[in-house]
Amino acid sequence: MHSRRTVLTTAAAAAAAAAGGAKPSIGHQPPSPAAAPVSAPVPSAATRARLRRLISRMTPQEKAGQLFVMRVYGHSATDPDPADAAANQQEIGVANAAELIAKYHVGGIIYFGWAHNTREPHQIADLSNGIQKAAAAQRVPVPLLISTDQEHGIVARVGAPATLFPGAMALGAGGSRDDAHTAARIAGEELYAMGIRQDYAPDADVNINPANPVIGVRSFGADPQAVARMVAAEVKGYQGAGIASCAKHFPGHGDTDTDSHIGLPYIHHTAKEWERLDAPPFKAAIAAGIDSIMTAHIVVPAFDPSEDPATLSRPILTGILRERLGYDGVVVTDSLGMEGVRKKYGDARVPVLALKAGVDQLLNPPDLAVAHAAVLTALQEGELTERELDAKLMRILLLKERRGLFKDPYTTHRAVDRVVGIRSHLDAADRIADRTTTLLRNDGGILPLSRRRERRVLVAGVDAAAPSGTGGPPTTVLARTLTELGFTATALSTGMAPAQRQIDEAVAALGERDAVVVATYNVTADSRQRRLVAALLATGKPVVQLAVRNPYDIAQLDGVRAALASYSWTDVELRAAARVIAGRRDPAGRLPVAIMRADAPAQELYRIGHGLTY
Repeated sequence: MHSRRTVLTTAAAAAAAAAGGAKPSIGHQPPSPAAAPVSAPVPSAATRARLRRLISRMTPQEKAGQLFVMRVYGHSATDPDPADAAANQQEIGVANAAELIAKYHVGGIIYFGWAHNTREPHQIADLSNGIQKAAAAQRVPVPLLISTDQEHGIVARVGAPATLFPGAMALGAGGSRDDAHTAARIAGEELYAMGIRQDYAPDADVNINPANPVIGVRSFGADPQAVARMVAAEVKGYQGAGIASCAKHFPGHGDTDTDSHIGLPYIHHTAKEWERLDAPPFKAAIAAGIDSIMTAHIVVPAFDPSEDPATLSRPILTGILRERLGYDGVVVTDSLGMEGVRKKYGDARVPVLALKAGVDQLLNPPDLAVAHAAVLTALQEGELTERELDAKLMRILLLKERRGLFKDPYTTHRAVDRVVGIRSHLDAADRIADRTTTLLRNDGGILPLSRRRERRVLVAGVDAAAPSGTGGPPTTVLARTLTELGFTATALSTGMAPAQRQIDEAVAALGERDAVVVATYNVTADSRQRRLVAALLATGKPVVQLAVRNPYDIAQLDGVRAALASYSWTDVELRAAARVIAGRRDPAGRLPVAIMRADAPAQELYRIGHGLTY
């Protein structure tokens, strides 16, 4: 395992050295990217007065509900499948999204693939319209802010036929702010056409810890200034397409070896280290006019000696984010169902403490009835004041106003067909991906493979489960693409932890072929993937190793002479890697993180910016 302090020091040095489509035809038209604001427009006095009147009509129950963004199962707002209706009854006490809105007056709904919200674009549009119709039927009609996690790369809730782009670290390897802006703009246009008006992206974390289990390739890299530039580009891209962007996870989740879904991570940066390493991307997002910022369920003792997670910390959310950084947009929690925020306090205290800390929106509590009642009790007992709730509501409603929801929250199938997954968008994704694949090692010129010398290719290795609707399995995608490029390629899945039988099978299969491409996934010192690679190398045939998630695998793989990183195992990135392997594209990516030596973690194997070409 790499030393956190070593990597932090390396990244700090690198940071110091680096100072240096068609619009949706649906009601409100998103502005062109060129018109994207540098900061949020100042609402008129008339707009504020209208929204204040709206707030004044709400009961305390309605105001409390407007602060929540909730999951709901099903493909339809009124007629989900029976199993989804049963899941809703069990978890929320309602049958469908329309009943959820009528009972709790929630201000937002978040879409998930596992909740069966995102089957295909027309269905998503219909679900969005159904949700907005239910909102319009309330006593005080307020459109909902429909959101999702569409980071691209390894986190994508809306799959094909929507356009899927390389993820953040791949874009960081490409190094092009124009590509980051284009990817976000197109992604935003497609989400807008499906009725989704907020994307919980980009990830603004600076991944300086190779052992980070939850961020990794979701980050643009380990250089704070480079990450800041890419974050700003994506914020302008998303918001230029008419949807709200959300930078996450404040105050920075990049230097932890604990997953906040299952534990409570600590960030041990000093105030100066935070200012240098974690703050720049969030400052850049604020300067770019970011609509919303998501909190992290992490402890930062340097900022809050109480060791409350940042989501519940007034010194962090109000003292630093609001007062020091001057941010006055919407603050949304990360999911309140995660263990990191539930560890210290009960589910009834968490939403109240989050609101007191400076949060506006409460995302996905495990028990909405408990959370909603807790907010009302705190209001009745004076722990929260109605004036405080009104201020939070004003921020949320101003965001909805800015994103056109009061004017026209609906979409159409025609809008979907004109925008989602169109050829120009798919071509743009491929062009961007072609600039991201990184060639780490090419001793003896093994790459590119030759159709004359290495026509028969075995593709072995991991077949990780693909993110929602993003394709796969990886070995099949690689083999199919190589075959399309003139090779005769065969896929053989050997898994994350290949048994000796699977290793022997791969070696036997290679005996009848000229070369092997082996896909690896987060290789550690005790990973059985190392035995597979060693056995393939022992055959004497050309071995090409492709890291399909974090790029650090090469440090654990002795003897590999040809190594690449694709930063994800989604189709768009695997196809790009195959084109590089086949020599149809020159490798253009440059490492956005440092790779440290496995046997000497204080020493760099490859530094930030490393990348070979043909």
